[in-house]
Formats: sequence, C-alpha cells, structure tokens
Amino acid sequence: MPDESDADMGEKDSFRSGTIYATKTFTLLTITKEETIMRGKLTIILLIVFFASPLYAQEPTGTLQQIKQSGQIRIGYRVSEPPMSFLDKDGNPTGYSIDLCKCIVTEVENKIGSDVKAKYVPITAKGRFKALDDNKIDILCGSTTKTLSRSELVDFTQLTFVTGASLMTLRDNKGRGSAGFDGKKIGVLKATTTAIVLKKLIQETSTDAEIVLFNSTKEGIDALKKKKIDAFSADQVVLIGIASKANNPMNFVIDPNVFSFEPFALAVRRNDADFRLVADRVISDLYRSKKIFEIYDKWIGKITGQRLPVFDAMIQLNATPE
Repeated sequence: MPDESDADMGEKDSFRSGTIYATKTFTLLTITKEETIMRGKLTIILLIVFFASPLYAQEPTGTLQQIKQSGQIRIGYRVSEPPMSFLDKDGNPTGYSIDLCKCIVTEVENKIGSDVKAKYVPITAKGRFKALDDNKIDILCGSTTKTLSRSELVDFTQLTFVTGASLMTLRDNKGRGSAGFDGKKIGVLKATTTAIVLKKLIQETSTDAEIVLFNSTKEGIDALKKKKIDAFSADQVVLIGIASKANNPMNFVIDPNVFSFEPFALAVRRNDADFRLVADRVISDLYRSKKIFEIYDKWIGKITGQRLPVFDAMIQLNATPE
C-alpha cells in the first residue's frame, strides 16, 4: 500500500497538474479574447481608412451617372428669351442663364472626374417640363418661374433671378389710351405664369381686352410689330432684353410697372438630389463670391444701368453657406 507521503504527493501532483491545466486554460482564454478585441479594432480601422480613402468614392447616380456614361450634358434653353437665353449672331446659345449653366457644367466635370460636352437643346415654353420628364434634357436653362404647382413636375434650384410681368407696346401705337386696354388685344406666351396672371388681372379689373396666345416670343413680337396685337406681355427683364436686341430699341415702350412676382430658377428632374445639389452649390458659390454681379452686369446691368434692390436681396437670401 502506498504510504501517506505518496498519497499526499499524488494529491499534490494532481493539484499541481490541475493548477497547470487551469492556468493554461485561463491563458488560452485570455489570448483568445485579446485577439478578438484586436481583430475588432483592426476591422474598424480598416473600414475608416477604406471609406476615408480617395480610392473609395460614391458612384454617381441619376443624371450624374447618365452624364458620366454618355460624356455629355443636355441643356434645354429658349431661343428667344433675351437676356436670359437666346441665339447670338452666329446662332450659338447665349445669355444670363446660359452662363450659369456653363458654370454648372464645369462643376459636373469636377464631380464625375471627366470631361463633359454641353449639348444645347431648344425647347418651347409648353414642352419644357415634359422634355425633362422624357429625359430629352438634363437641365432647363432659361427664364422659368419657380412655383409650387410646377414643383410637382420638376425640381428647382436656388433662385437665379427675380422679376415681374409687364407690358410692351409700339411707341407709335396709341393702344393704351385713357380707357386702358379696353377693346385691345394683348399677346402672351402659352403655358406661362404670365398668361395666368394676365387673365386674372383682366378679370379683376373688368378690362374688356382679348388675350392672344402665342407659341414663342418671336411670334408674339412679330405680331406686335405688324400691329396684329396692341401689346405683348412677358417678364419685364425679357421685354427689356427684346427691346435692347432690336434694330431700333426706341420703337418700343415698356411699362415700368409689374403686375406679378416671378422668381426664376433652373429646373432638373424630380428626386435627383445629387445633381440638384451640384447646381445649388455653383449658384450659392457665385452669390457668396459676388461673381454673379459680373454675369448680371454683362447681360442686364448694361441695359438697366443699375441693379434692382430686389435682386441684391435675392443674392443675400440664396447665398447658402457650404
């Protein structure tokens, strides 16, 4: 029989063995836990580096993706809406709104990292919003009034200009006598806010005038020159632009009063926040840097002689911080 010392020794060995095993187990568990923590930290660090790295860039979506794939941006414009958008003597689109869209094209190139060709697509007042919805143009660049009802069809950028509807007559036409426009014909474009407001004004003032609708500004001005109508109504800044481009501007008389509020904006497809944000960033930057005044003076200031206070107020209100 084993003596007591051997039994004690066995128990001690067994105890020591257990201690060693337990210690090894504890050590193993401790290492496993530390490895798990380290792996978790490493994963987080790698994710941060990956998403912060310039190698990771969110792929463009919507209009921006389409522009990147096609290499071109389609700019819808009106051909006879000076000084906002019209054709110069060489037949090239030009004007205040066209200059804004050129700045947006540059920013789009920076955003997608490739060159973009600008394709100008002439549109009409009636078909401009459908052209966006049908994906025939990417941005509407001209003299479009921003309204809530139109916002059901398209999205609008920051405001780009503020004006109001007015009337233009021929200097030698005594159409607006003491009786106002009673019995006279007033031309206006179809599908415009001016047409809506003009009709309401005539009803409210009980004026016995006939509204003649035209498809284009050119048609309306031609009718005015041929005295088929007694006056033509449009946004005042557009009427000023038309008169300034005429061979003899003094042939026209523009009413200094306006009878509506017309806040202009560029239009893009609905629910395309990324592309709209690019346009808004450009417009806000032009306002904050005051570079917009160079564009204003180029197209409007040389006609009016000075900036209207309402325009300066619009700049302040739309100079959104970055």
